[in-house]
Amino acid sequence: MTEIQKAVARVPVSEGQHPVGVALVGFGYWGPNLARNFAEMTQADLLYVVDRDASARARAAHLYPGTQVVAELAEALADPRVEAVAIATPALSHVALAQIALEAGKHVFVEKPMATTLADARRLLAQAQARGRVLMVGHVFEYNPAVWYIRDAIRRGELGQVYYLYSRRVNLGRVQSDINALWSIAPHDVSIALFLLEQMPETVTCQGAAWLNGRVEDVVFLTLHFPGNVLCHIHTSWLDPSKQREMTIVGSRKMIVYDDVSSEGKIRVYDKGVYRKGDPIYGEYQFKVHTGDILIPRIDMREPLRLELEDFTQAIRAGTRPKADAQDGLRVVAVLEAGQQSLEQGGRPVPVAV
Repeated sequence: MTEIQKAVARVPVSEGQHPVGVALVGFGYWGPNLARNFAEMTQADLLYVVDRDASARARAAHLYPGTQVVAELAEALADPRVEAVAIATPALSHVALAQIALEAGKHVFVEKPMATTLADARRLLAQAQARGRVLMVGHVFEYNPAVWYIRDAIRRGELGQVYYLYSRRVNLGRVQSDINALWSIAPHDVSIALFLLEQMPETVTCQGAAWLNGRVEDVVFLTLHFPGNVLCHIHTSWLDPSKQREMTIVGSRKMIVYDDVSSEGKIRVYDKGVYRKGDPIYGEYQFKVHTGDILIPRIDMREPLRLELEDFTQAIRAGTRPKADAQDGLRVVAVLEAGQQSLEQGGRPVPVAV
């Protein structure tokens, strides 16, 4: 059993213990995926779907006839059977909805980003702590077995010294006008980078351009500067010719390419590197390129979203911290806020403060 399987092993509801009653807010782009998983889980009971859009409510009512479908969150919060609220609405509404749910004494799962300012993220964290409620953020890639494989390889020293990472998360479509590509797309790769390197960057630089509506950036180039001169470069865009979800990790011994859209193996380990030879006192260094085998490891994949929501319900029942908890969400927001400041200042380096 892998580490992630041990960490969020599916635990059936024990005798005498009822499933966690859940109200889902938002049945637009991502909400249906949450609804499907909650409806299929033995640990959860999807009691409500909340959405102000009549067509979204009609879809939810058709798919889940045993679930109450309402337009206002207040109706769900008034039901004592509802213990947890899952929020899958536009990013700018996350904070207000999470605050309302926490004030009602509910546990909260909120999709990324947790907030769009560090100050709001801190307030949510403090509110959850004061009320003793679970507050979890939807950093779903931290539950991806392929990402766990990479972190285990780094921890084992298989890659040697990690030099740099770079990712491309681009597509043509799902254009947004309320938030830019930094806040909409980059949270995924920021959370992966922090998860893999297990430390925070010291500074962030960011540049981008707003081509479509002139207000929000459609393309963003974000660079995280970690201690030890480790770099992570993130390219995000909804104005690109093809869909790519790829991250490369370059080490002194080996390199890994993680392709999330690949159907024939999401991880490729390259036994490649450059070795330095010679004595700098008596002559210049010589460099030798080493090329070995390419390994495509077998990874037991389960749907990361299911693992994520199982961790949420288990944290509620066991009184434990979920893996992607509010502190994790706050760290990602801290990086994004520094990136936004750098973006507005033409790419000037901005320190990251949590």
